[in-house]
Amino acid sequence: MKDYFSNHSKIYASFRPTYPEALYHFIFQHLKNKGTAWDCATGNGQVAQYLSKHFAHVYATDISQQQLDNAFHENNIHYSVSTAEKTPFDNQQFDLITVAQALHWFNRDQFYTEVKRIGKPGSLLAAWGYALLYINPVIDEIILDFYTNTVGPYWDDARRLVEQEYKTIAFPFEEIIVPPFSIDVHWTLEHLTGYLESWSATQKFIKQNAINPVDAVAENLRKHWPTGETKMVSFPIFTRLGII
Repeated sequence: MKDYFSNHSKIYASFRPTYPEALYHFIFQHLKNKGTAWDCATGNGQVAQYLSKHFAHVYATDISQQQLDNAFHENNIHYSVSTAEKTPFDNQQFDLITVAQALHWFNRDQFYTEVKRIGKPGSLLAAWGYALLYINPVIDEIILDFYTNTVGPYWDDARRLVEQEYKTIAFPFEEIIVPPFSIDVHWTLEHLTGYLESWSATQKFIKQNAINPVDAVAENLRKHWPTGETKMVSFPIFTRLGII
Protein backbone atom coordinates (compact mmCIF):
# COMPACT_ATOMS: atom_id res chain seq x y z
CA MET A 1 0.00 0.00 0.00
CA LYS A 2 1.43 3.36 -1.04
CA ASP A 3 1.36 6.66 0.85
CA TYR A 4 1.28 9.74 -1.38
CA PHE A 5 -0.70 12.06 0.87
CA SER A 6 1.06 12.46 4.24
CA ASN A 7 3.11 15.45 3.18
CA HIS A 8 0.06 17.46 2.08
CA SER A 9 -2.60 16.10 4.40
CA LYS A 10 -4.04 19.53 5.27
CA ILE A 11 -4.50 20.42 1.59
CA TYR A 12 -6.01 16.99 0.97
CA ALA A 13 -8.46 17.39 3.86
CA SER A 14 -9.51 20.87 2.74
CA PHE A 15 -10.20 20.27 -0.94
CA ARG A 16 -11.25 16.66 -1.50
CA PRO A 17 -14.85 16.32 -2.77
CA THR A 18 -17.45 14.59 -0.60
CA TYR A 19 -19.57 11.65 -1.73
CA PRO A 20 -23.33 11.83 -2.34
CA GLU A 21 -25.84 10.39 0.10
CA ALA A 22 -27.46 8.44 -2.73
CA LEU A 23 -24.34 6.27 -3.04
CA TYR A 24 -24.39 5.40 0.65
CA HIS A 25 -28.12 4.72 0.60
CA PHE A 26 -27.72 2.28 -2.27
CA ILE A 27 -25.02 0.40 -0.38
CA PHE A 28 -26.98 0.43 2.88
CA GLN A 29 -30.06 -1.14 1.33
CA HIS A 30 -28.02 -4.30 0.65
CA LEU A 31 -26.70 -4.61 4.21
CA LYS A 32 -27.84 -7.24 6.68
CA ASN A 33 -26.82 -5.20 9.73
CA LYS A 34 -25.41 -1.79 10.63
CA GLY A 35 -23.37 -2.78 13.62
CA THR A 36 -19.69 -2.32 12.81
CA ALA A 37 -17.96 -0.82 9.76
CA TRP A 38 -14.34 -0.48 8.67
CA ASP A 39 -13.33 2.44 6.47
CA CYS A 40 -9.99 1.45 4.99
CA ALA A 41 -7.57 4.17 3.82
CA THR A 42 -9.84 6.70 5.47
CA GLY A 43 -7.72 9.75 4.63
CA ASN A 44 -9.46 12.75 6.18
CA GLY A 45 -12.20 10.50 7.57
CA GLN A 46 -15.06 11.84 5.49
CA VAL A 47 -16.51 8.39 4.78
CA ALA A 48 -16.01 7.32 8.39
CA GLN A 49 -17.86 10.42 9.56
CA TYR A 50 -20.85 9.60 7.38
CA LEU A 51 -20.84 5.96 8.46
CA SER A 52 -20.76 7.03 12.11
CA LYS A 53 -24.30 8.36 11.75
CA HIS A 54 -25.58 4.93 10.73
CA PHE A 55 -23.35 2.37 12.50
CA ALA A 56 -22.82 1.71 16.18
CA HIS A 57 -19.05 1.48 15.71
CA VAL A 58 -16.79 2.65 12.89
CA TYR A 59 -13.13 1.69 12.66
CA ALA A 60 -11.12 3.89 10.32
CA THR A 61 -7.53 3.19 9.33
CA ASP A 62 -4.87 4.83 7.23
CA ILE A 63 -1.14 4.31 6.81
CA SER A 64 -0.61 8.04 7.37
CA GLN A 65 -0.73 9.45 10.89
CA GLN A 66 -0.64 12.93 9.34
CA GLN A 67 -3.87 12.17 7.52
CA LEU A 68 -5.50 10.96 10.72
CA ASP A 69 -4.35 14.09 12.53
CA ASN A 70 -6.57 16.07 10.14
CA ALA A 71 -9.53 13.68 10.23
CA PHE A 72 -13.08 14.33 11.39
CA HIS A 73 -13.81 13.06 14.88
CA GLU A 74 -16.96 11.47 16.30
CA ASN A 75 -17.40 9.52 19.52
CA ASN A 76 -18.02 6.22 17.74
CA ILE A 77 -15.14 6.48 15.24
CA HIS A 78 -12.00 4.59 16.26
CA TYR A 79 -8.97 5.76 14.26
CA SER A 80 -5.70 3.86 14.00
CA VAL A 81 -2.67 3.58 11.74
CA SER A 82 -2.74 0.36 9.73
CA THR A 83 -2.07 -0.97 6.28
CA ALA A 84 -4.95 -2.26 4.21
CA GLU A 85 -3.41 -5.68 3.83
CA LYS A 86 -2.77 -6.57 7.48
CA THR A 87 -4.97 -5.27 10.29
CA PRO A 88 -5.40 -5.89 14.03
CA PHE A 89 -9.10 -6.69 13.70
CA ASP A 90 -10.88 -9.87 14.79
CA ASN A 91 -12.19 -12.54 12.47
CA GLN A 92 -15.70 -11.85 11.15
CA GLN A 93 -15.87 -8.44 12.83
CA PHE A 94 -17.45 -6.17 10.20
CA ASP A 95 -20.82 -5.72 8.52
CA LEU A 96 -19.44 -3.27 5.95
CA ILE A 97 -15.96 -2.51 4.61
CA THR A 98 -15.48 0.64 2.55
CA VAL A 99 -12.60 1.88 0.41
CA ALA A 100 -12.98 5.29 -1.24
CA GLN A 101 -10.56 6.34 -3.99
CA ALA A 102 -7.82 4.04 -2.69
CA LEU A 103 -8.24 0.43 -3.90
CA HIS A 104 -5.79 1.07 -6.74
CA TRP A 105 -2.98 1.70 -4.23
CA PHE A 106 -3.33 -1.68 -2.48
CA ASN A 107 -1.79 -5.08 -2.89
CA ARG A 108 -5.26 -6.31 -3.73
CA ASP A 109 -4.67 -10.05 -3.35
CA GLN A 110 -3.51 -9.55 0.23
CA PHE A 111 -6.26 -7.02 0.91
CA TYR A 112 -8.97 -9.38 -0.33
CA THR A 113 -7.62 -12.14 1.91
CA GLU A 114 -7.87 -9.77 4.87
CA VAL A 115 -11.38 -8.69 3.87
CA LYS A 116 -12.53 -12.30 3.79
CA ARG A 117 -11.03 -12.85 7.24
CA ILE A 118 -12.55 -9.85 9.03
CA GLY A 119 -15.83 -9.48 7.15
CA LYS A 120 -18.86 -11.30 8.52
CA PRO A 121 -20.50 -13.87 6.23
CA GLY A 122 -22.84 -11.93 3.97
CA SER A 123 -21.25 -8.57 4.77
CA LEU A 124 -20.31 -6.11 2.03
CA LEU A 125 -17.15 -4.69 0.51
CA ALA A 126 -17.78 -1.36 -1.23
CA ALA A 127 -14.89 0.13 -3.19
CA TRP A 128 -15.44 3.26 -5.22
CA GLY A 129 -13.58 6.07 -6.89
CA TYR A 130 -14.25 9.05 -9.08
CA ALA A 131 -13.12 10.01 -12.55
CA LEU A 132 -11.70 13.29 -13.80
CA LEU A 133 -14.09 16.16 -13.21
CA TYR A 134 -16.03 18.00 -15.87
CA ILE A 135 -17.41 21.55 -15.87
CA ASN A 136 -17.83 22.76 -19.45
CA PRO A 137 -16.00 21.98 -22.71
CA VAL A 138 -13.60 24.93 -22.57
CA ILE A 139 -12.53 24.42 -18.96
CA ASP A 140 -12.52 20.64 -19.31
CA GLU A 141 -9.96 20.90 -22.11
CA ILE A 142 -7.66 23.04 -19.98
CA ILE A 143 -7.87 20.65 -17.04
CA LEU A 144 -7.36 17.60 -19.25
CA ASP A 145 -4.20 19.18 -20.68
CA PHE A 146 -2.95 19.84 -17.15
CA TYR A 147 -3.83 16.29 -16.08
CA THR A 148 -2.31 14.61 -19.14
CA ASN A 149 0.63 16.78 -20.14
CA THR A 150 1.70 18.98 -17.24
CA VAL A 151 1.50 16.51 -14.35
CA GLY A 152 0.84 13.41 -16.45
CA PRO A 153 4.40 12.03 -16.15
CA TYR A 154 4.17 12.32 -12.37
CA TRP A 155 1.17 10.04 -11.87
CA ASP A 156 1.85 6.63 -10.37
CA ASP A 157 1.10 3.70 -12.68
CA ALA A 158 -1.79 2.75 -10.39
CA ARG A 159 -3.65 5.84 -11.60
CA ARG A 160 -4.45 3.94 -14.80
CA LEU A 161 -6.82 1.76 -12.79
CA VAL A 162 -8.80 4.89 -11.91
CA GLU A 163 -8.85 5.95 -15.56
CA GLN A 164 -10.24 2.49 -16.34
CA GLU A 165 -12.88 3.00 -13.61
CA TYR A 166 -11.75 -0.16 -11.76
CA LYS A 167 -13.22 -2.28 -14.55
CA THR A 168 -9.94 -4.17 -15.00
CA ILE A 169 -9.44 -4.87 -11.29
CA ALA A 170 -10.04 -8.44 -10.14
CA PHE A 171 -12.89 -8.54 -7.62
CA PRO A 172 -13.37 -12.04 -6.13
CA PHE A 173 -16.79 -11.50 -4.57
CA GLU A 174 -20.41 -12.02 -5.55
CA GLU A 175 -20.93 -8.68 -7.20
CA ILE A 176 -23.87 -6.30 -6.96
CA ILE A 177 -24.22 -3.98 -9.94
CA VAL A 178 -24.22 -0.35 -8.85
CA PRO A 179 -25.92 2.36 -10.93
CA PRO A 180 -23.95 5.47 -11.89
CA PHE A 181 -23.64 8.22 -9.31
CA SER A 182 -21.82 11.52 -9.39
CA ILE A 183 -20.38 14.11 -7.06
CA ASP A 184 -21.96 17.45 -7.99
CA VAL A 185 -20.61 20.53 -6.23
CA HIS A 186 -20.55 24.28 -6.75
CA TRP A 187 -16.97 25.51 -6.58
CA THR A 188 -15.14 28.77 -7.02
CA LEU A 189 -11.98 28.79 -9.11
CA GLU A 190 -9.99 29.00 -5.89
CA HIS A 191 -11.52 25.77 -4.64
CA LEU A 192 -10.80 24.05 -7.95
CA THR A 193 -7.15 25.11 -7.94
CA GLY A 194 -6.85 23.92 -4.33
CA TYR A 195 -8.19 20.55 -5.44
CA LEU A 196 -5.72 20.40 -8.34
CA GLU A 197 -2.92 21.14 -5.89
CA SER A 198 -4.04 18.20 -3.72
CA TRP A 199 -3.31 15.71 -6.52
CA SER A 200 -0.43 13.38 -5.73
CA ALA A 201 1.02 14.06 -9.19
CA THR A 202 0.96 17.80 -8.56
CA GLN A 203 2.75 17.36 -5.25
CA LYS A 204 5.36 15.15 -6.90
CA PHE A 205 5.86 17.81 -9.61
CA ILE A 206 6.37 20.49 -6.93
CA LYS A 207 8.84 18.34 -5.02
CA GLN A 208 10.94 17.62 -8.10
CA ASN A 209 10.81 21.05 -9.75
CA ALA A 210 10.30 23.51 -6.86
CA ILE A 211 7.54 25.15 -8.92
CA ASN A 212 3.78 24.91 -8.41
CA PRO A 213 2.28 24.03 -11.81
CA VAL A 214 -1.19 25.04 -10.63
CA ASP A 215 -0.19 28.71 -10.83
CA ALA A 216 0.06 28.59 -14.62
CA VAL A 217 -3.16 26.66 -15.16
CA ALA A 218 -4.97 29.02 -12.78
CA GLU A 219 -3.96 31.98 -14.94
CA ASN A 220 -5.38 30.23 -17.98
CA LEU A 221 -8.60 29.32 -16.18
CA ARG A 222 -9.16 32.90 -15.00
CA LYS A 223 -9.79 33.89 -18.61
CA HIS A 224 -12.95 31.77 -18.46
CA TRP A 225 -13.84 31.91 -14.76
CA PRO A 226 -14.29 35.27 -12.98
CA THR A 227 -13.07 35.53 -9.39
CA GLY A 228 -15.79 34.68 -6.88
CA GLU A 229 -18.08 33.03 -9.42
CA THR A 230 -19.19 29.47 -8.71
CA LYS A 231 -19.60 26.75 -11.30
CA MET A 232 -21.07 23.26 -11.16
CA VAL A 233 -18.30 20.67 -10.97
CA SER A 234 -19.18 17.00 -11.54
CA PHE A 235 -17.15 13.87 -10.83
CA PRO A 236 -18.53 10.57 -12.19
CA ILE A 237 -18.37 7.83 -9.53
CA PHE A 238 -17.58 4.19 -10.28
CA THR A 239 -18.19 1.45 -7.70
CA ARG A 240 -17.44 -2.22 -7.10
CA LEU A 241 -19.80 -3.71 -4.52
CA GLY A 242 -19.49 -7.31 -3.42
CA ILE A 243 -20.88 -9.77 -0.88
CA ILE A 244 -18.18 -11.24 1.37
